[in-house]
Amino acid sequence: MIGKILGHYRIVEKMGAGGMGEVYLAHDERLERNVALKVLPAGSLADEATRSRFRKEALALSKLNHPNIATIHDFDTDGGVDFIAMELVDGETLAQRAKTGALAEKDVLTLAAQVADALEEAHEYGIVHRDLKPANVMVTSKGRAKVLDFGLAKLLHPVNSLTTAETLNQTKGVAGTLPYMSPEQLRDEPVDARSDIFSFGAVLYEMTTGQLPFQEAVVSRLTDAILHRAPVTPRALNSRTSPELERIILKCLEKEPDRRYQSAKELGVDLRRLSAPSALVATDPAPPERKAVSRKMSRTAMVSTAGAAVVLAILLAVFAMMNVGGWRQRIFGRGNTPKIQSLAVLPLANLSADPSQEYFADGMTEELITELAQISGLRVISRTSAMRYKGSREPLPSIAQALNVDAVIEGSVERSGEQVRITAQLINARTDTHLWARSYQRNLRDVLALQTEVARAIAGEVQVQLTPQEHERLDRTRAVNPAAYEAYLRGRYHWNFHTPDEMQKAIGEYQNALHIDSDYPLAYVGLSDVYRMLTLNADAEPQKVVPVAKANAIKALQLDPQLSEAHLSLAYALEMYDWDWAGAEKEFKRSIELSPNNPFAHSYYGRLLSVLGRNSEAFVQGERARELDPVSNQASFLLGTFFHYGRQDDRAVQELNDSITINAHFWPAHLYLGKAFTEKRLYPQALGELQKAQGPTLQALSSMAYVFASSGNESGARKILNDLIQRSKQSYVPPTHIAIVYAGLGEKDQAIAWLQKGFAVKDAHLEFLGVEPVYDSLRSDPRFADMIARLGLPH
Repeated sequence: MIGKILGHYRIVEKMGAGGMGEVYLAHDERLERNVALKVLPAGSLADEATRSRFRKEALALSKLNHPNIATIHDFDTDGGVDFIAMELVDGETLAQRAKTGALAEKDVLTLAAQVADALEEAHEYGIVHRDLKPANVMVTSKGRAKVLDFGLAKLLHPVNSLTTAETLNQTKGVAGTLPYMSPEQLRDEPVDARSDIFSFGAVLYEMTTGQLPFQEAVVSRLTDAILHRAPVTPRALNSRTSPELERIILKCLEKEPDRRYQSAKELGVDLRRLSAPSALVATDPAPPERKAVSRKMSRTAMVSTAGAAVVLAILLAVFAMMNVGGWRQRIFGRGNTPKIQSLAVLPLANLSADPSQEYFADGMTEELITELAQISGLRVISRTSAMRYKGSREPLPSIAQALNVDAVIEGSVERSGEQVRITAQLINARTDTHLWARSYQRNLRDVLALQTEVARAIAGEVQVQLTPQEHERLDRTRAVNPAAYEAYLRGRYHWNFHTPDEMQKAIGEYQNALHIDSDYPLAYVGLSDVYRMLTLNADAEPQKVVPVAKANAIKALQLDPQLSEAHLSLAYALEMYDWDWAGAEKEFKRSIELSPNNPFAHSYYGRLLSVLGRNSEAFVQGERARELDPVSNQASFLLGTFFHYGRQDDRAVQELNDSITINAHFWPAHLYLGKAFTEKRLYPQALGELQKAQGPTLQALSSMAYVFASSGNESGARKILNDLIQRSKQSYVPPTHIAIVYAGLGEKDQAIAWLQKGFAVKDAHLEFLGVEPVYDSLRSDPRFADMIARLGLPH
């Protein structure tokens, strides 16, 4: 056959042979690609009617398009030779890999989840494999599983009845390889998807233990073992097997189909849950799907079942009337089941077998949180708090207690080319019991619709009522260019580090996203946020960056007026650069209206209220942000600043210490703790905190000089002052940093002069002029009062 042309395929070399024919490496001369060519055994298709039936079935199989299924390209006949052209998969089979013995459990779970996905896809099309075995599962060099020969066992029955247990295919037209066949296959009964699950259980058993579940070498004994005997437990053969994996395998190998997993989807949920980090401490099985596989029922069984149902209904009615054991609540309502009013989305596990895709999994977690955050009837914990549990082995009840939530969403995200699959599980966090699980798959272009679909399903499961406006917002999805979306997610990944270097990387990724899709509103929001933060966290000159931030926010709103993040970005710019307090407040409120669970919107609205001296309102917003972001240092930090500006420094110290407890390296918290200690005249403690606050800005240096001046160390203050003035001649130094030192030294004229310079360059720190305690010595000066009026701040 080597060198022969079949159709438009040139045979290059023989790759293998089996009961369903010989497989060759062939070159598609028409499409210039290599394929696997399966040449069917002579006589398999005895006549044209059989061949026509086969062609029709092969056409149906060719419609399977899934990253874990080897695609069938073509079926043809040439010179009496029937052949199938299939996707050429580079790698080794599970059978080859299993020759070295049992696989590590991590590898078993990674590959098994992919095979479960393949089965789920085929079963949805009504296609049962019928011959699932290690030889029909390829593993690529990148660790991707590919299931071969879907449905071919039904179409091709080897003409010879073999007698060895290793490769035996049953007679009487039964398709399959004996050691992996289900009991119903052996009994020549109709089979459904659950037969494949039994076969998959045998494959899982072999992957885990290095042995077949049924070891008999004689056909009759092997058949009897499959039909009647339980296999040796996997942990007896491999003590490193986890109890949960053993449970999964043995459930697959149940003799009766009704006792197995009822779908590959349900099986996949348990496999993914076990592969997630928290599975080490939380391994409750997923609930069976509500829609079971249909089964034929005899008339006798139907009558018997109906009679039992009548008796049960009478008993339940009596129990309900008498309320025996609380049955009235159990029958007519949820009873004592707590209502889910709050939840956290824990970091989705990256199942792509590619660590470089971690940013994608993190980004999908953040986007799902953002979708759910739009629902006002549900308290959703923020990304910053949720991400603290990435890779955590802490039990779910402990996480729930720390986050103060009723439920958690666990799951995974898997990306294969342009396909994205999300598996989500809703878990009662306090009892660690499963409430719901489901998998979703879409093209990357439709990933926004995918996120909305998952969010809607979760909202439905927790029975939260959506307002008409929330329905409308969740319905608003747009297709997104996959490359632009990936660049955006990489930008978010860098942005979340908040360091000057990472922010520059974020700018590059957001610009890449806009180069690909110039109408991508979230990328404009990303740019707006980075440019705004540069002036606060990196002492960039406001006139060079804040107008850019504002322009990008406006562009995002032009593209999507309903985008909460864009309203928030515009609010920042209006507050810190335009000093348009009313306009900023309007945008903050609109952002919160569109996304009630965004802690940053609440925190920064609180900051505006604090700047305006509306302290009680600021405290309310800060407390709300902390509820939404309970284990993040950011919410406690900002609330601490509100108390500081509200002249409640004892409470400020408490909140700022809480922030530092969460993240000891968060320099802004050390800065404001130093400022709070300064107001309490605890100067040594203040200097200690300010030493720890030496971050990317000069704020800590300025505050240290103020402490020196306030505590009588004038020479120390002037040394820093001279350093700041010299720096200002070389690069931008916010004039307020220098004004603060002069205020501490009691030199009002110089302090006022430097504040006036701040107006000329739009110093972002001027907005705190009305509430910053370091300026208290200047408040009686008419020139200072004029500046307060110029800013439009309350006196």
